[in-house]
Amino acid sequence: MSVVEQPKHRVLPDGSIEKTTTTLNLGPTHPATHGVFQNILEVDGERVVDAEQTVGYIHRAFEKIAEHRPLYQITPLTDRLNYCSSPINNMGWHMTCEKLLGLTLPKRVDYLRVIIMELARIADHLICNSVVGVDTGAFTGFLYVMQYRELIYEIWEEVCGSRLTTNIGRIGGFERNFNDIAFRKLEKFLNEYPKVLKEFENLFNRNRIFMERTQGVGGIAPERALNYGFTGPNLRAAGVDYDVRVHSPYSSYEDFDFTVPVGKTGDVYDRFLVRNEEMWQSLEIIKQAYRKVQDFKGKDAEVFHADAPEYYLPEKKDVYTKMEALIYHFKIIMGETDIPAGEVYHCVEGGNGELGFYLISDGGRTPYRLHFRRPCFIYYQAYTELIKGSMLSDAIICMSSLNLIAGEMDG
Repeated sequence: MSVVEQPKHRVLPDGSIEKTTTTLNLGPTHPATHGVFQNILEVDGERVVDAEQTVGYIHRAFEKIAEHRPLYQITPLTDRLNYCSSPINNMGWHMTCEKLLGLTLPKRVDYLRVIIMELARIADHLICNSVVGVDTGAFTGFLYVMQYRELIYEIWEEVCGSRLTTNIGRIGGFERNFNDIAFRKLEKFLNEYPKVLKEFENLFNRNRIFMERTQGVGGIAPERALNYGFTGPNLRAAGVDYDVRVHSPYSSYEDFDFTVPVGKTGDVYDRFLVRNEEMWQSLEIIKQAYRKVQDFKGKDAEVFHADAPEYYLPEKKDVYTKMEALIYHFKIIMGETDIPAGEVYHCVEGGNGELGFYLISDGGRTPYRLHFRRPCFIYYQAYTELIKGSMLSDAIICMSSLNLIAGEMDG
């Protein structure tokens, strides 16, 4: 996009200065910002000539809070990052802890995690793309696909009892095995959602109004995207083939066949198409993972966590009847289990991009330092560059297509 800077002031014949642009607050309570974002725009009519965004407007200091919590109590903090796909945050944190602790998980646990994480990716992309539709004036798609976001939440509810901020899983695996209801709901989703996704694409992909509103808007070159530190769908839409699941596989992702969709222009339209295609790929990954889970028989089909009694809560019946289980339960709940000294970084492919956890332990009971790499924190810093010279309405859909989540702006 070519940017033509307009003068913000002009000199009148009497020597006085008159301002020619208008300062406009877009947020923090504007409904179109989809979260608590403050953007101070300088507009000339409806064209944005300058902008300044406030990063971390709802700062909650969760990294500092984490330094005073044992590992398993940090999981609920990760829920509040990208709350549209919180299970990926939970799993990423658990894998970071397992890397520090040197735990190896059974394959069945890996596959169950893949199912949950890919459902979360679909839920995340589903929200982002349907909201892009709403911001271009099309409300039908949003209402239609929300029924299947609800079905995903019902699957999570069967697995862990929660829906939005899930606190799903534990260090070493899951808190319980998946029940038959969860698998039946999963089968229902796999059978019904492809048809719905196809209809959703038919509403938008070749829609002339939608294309004219999104093509050429908020574009970014691959070099600039890499310089900013873009990852995930926003980077792939710009033409860079990078996916953590492929380049640094975790949770046995190397056992699955899938394609990484890549765009060309990095504009709103390409970001929309990339996320749509990623939902198709996630469906294929879930089908493969579900087939692999079904291959486990007998006692192997009952495995849902690693053998790590120092960090994984024992079953309640064992706590009541076995002294060792009671001791482990007490030490974990009271945060009295020392963790190994070390320094690790682990990342996963979150709904928005590379979600990383940089953990330093000095051998105490809580992290010495912990940093969360939140992809939205990086995207938002490029927002000014993406919207300069565009119309005010374009600034709204650009923000939506980046899938900026206010919870990831914290630090």
